Amino acid sequence: MKIYVPLDSAAKALGADDVAATILSEAAMRGLDVDVIRNGTRGMIWLEPLVEIETDKGRVGYGAVEVADVPALLDGKLESLGLVEDLDWMKGQTRLTFQRCGVTDPLSLTDYEAHGGLTGLRTAIAMTPAGIVEEVTNSGLRGRGGAGFPTGIKWNTVLGAQADQKYIVCNADEGDSGTFADRMIMEGDPFTLIEGMVIAGLAVEATKGYVYLRSEYPDAIDIMGKAVVLARNAGMLGADVLGSGRAFDMEIRVGAGAYVCGEETSLLNSLEGKRGVVRAKPPLPALEGFLGKPTVVNNVISLATVPVVMEKGAAHYANFGLGRSKGTMPIQIAGNVKFGGLYETAFGMPLGDLVDTVAGGTLSGRPVKAVQVGGPLGAYMPREKFDTPFAYEEFDGQGGLIGHAGVVVFDDSTDMLGMARFAMEFCAVESCGKCTPCRIGAVRGVETIDRIGKGDASAIELLEDLCETMKDGSLCALGGFTPFPVMSALQNFPDDFVPNKEAAE
Repeated sequence: MKIYVPLDSAAKALGADDVAATILSEAAMRGLDVDVIRNGTRGMIWLEPLVEIETDKGRVGYGAVEVADVPALLDGKLESLGLVEDLDWMKGQTRLTFQRCGVTDPLSLTDYEAHGGLTGLRTAIAMTPAGIVEEVTNSGLRGRGGAGFPTGIKWNTVLGAQADQKYIVCNADEGDSGTFADRMIMEGDPFTLIEGMVIAGLAVEATKGYVYLRSEYPDAIDIMGKAVVLARNAGMLGADVLGSGRAFDMEIRVGAGAYVCGEETSLLNSLEGKRGVVRAKPPLPALEGFLGKPTVVNNVISLATVPVVMEKGAAHYANFGLGRSKGTMPIQIAGNVKFGGLYETAFGMPLGDLVDTVAGGTLSGRPVKAVQVGGPLGAYMPREKFDTPFAYEEFDGQGGLIGHAGVVVFDDSTDMLGMARFAMEFCAVESCGKCTPCRIGAVRGVETIDRIGKGDASAIELLEDLCETMKDGSLCALGGFTPFPVMSALQNFPDDFVPNKEAAE
């Protein structure tokens, strides 16, 4: 009997390790032949630990399973959820990047290949570097880390650069609130990220890669480290990638967890052993990046999606989505919701459908007041904007940004002035200190919002001017995007910024 128990951090936090250990001990006591496989999560966090038993009809799910449920599970008396693939949450998705996550053993290359792994890499090996870049460009794949910059254009710049050494750097410094897609893919399907990095290396003629991973992700660090060794031993990495005669190798580097190191130039400084401070651009990292050499810096999900593009073809991938937002997006749903987790779907779903249907509304049962999309620097969207399609240009037109596609839901008890203050305080704490608008502006922003809270109506205009200065004058997105949550809170929820007369008195 094959029983799957997730090793994902979220599942472990909810007791998955204890459940797995109990299944093994209980089975041994009964003399049952049970094979417990630790897989990634399917992304339905409210059902974790989600235990799956393999049957002739498919994998049947049970959740959320507790240690006390194990005897009934093995007796066949625990009520099941039915076939996992038939659950509404799973059926509604278009799983491309996450097609194997929760399905396979993360550290089994045999399992990986049996589910389509390495097909994209073998396709890429048969192509020229320019051909690979063209395929990625035609797919319309854009950066999944925040800016949404076309991946193919970045790769083409690095391919055209002349240098004795080029690098691929994976930005795995996932630090936005409400985001966990990078962690999920690294813990649940690490070989797809490795495969994507190898393809990127072949595309731009880079022979060395690094994954910059935050120290707060010990499980991801462990699994990625083991996966790299397995990939190297299998010839997927090294001097002769899958017998192609072309070289690419990589290693895992662990950062200390500074939020600003999610910005690519700060990340590169940290990777070089320097303080994580933003660099002025130009020069672009594509021309002078890691150690001054041409460097591709891509997010985890961007690179993990590349094998899908190469396997299925650019036209297949570009067929999904809306407008210039091609393909699918792994949307992370968090906050005050009934159903939190990861939901991969084609670009274009209205925000309201995500919140009301997929997420099931608020867990508290109170009305939804605001939804923040794109991490702590994302705009707060009111219900009046819930018809906005989930896509880059469409969100930009509403004064928002998709970023890493974290969706955090708030009910009507939330104080939006307090949320605006949090955004400024967050920026003040996390600023690298390189530029004045961010370093000083965020501190003054907190002070100004406190004045509003104490009844000073004149401070509202000052806050607006300050946000304009930060947006136009900051060196990177930390200071430049902090005005998004602040101004969206002010504009969409003005009643929360009405000076408090009682506080003033």
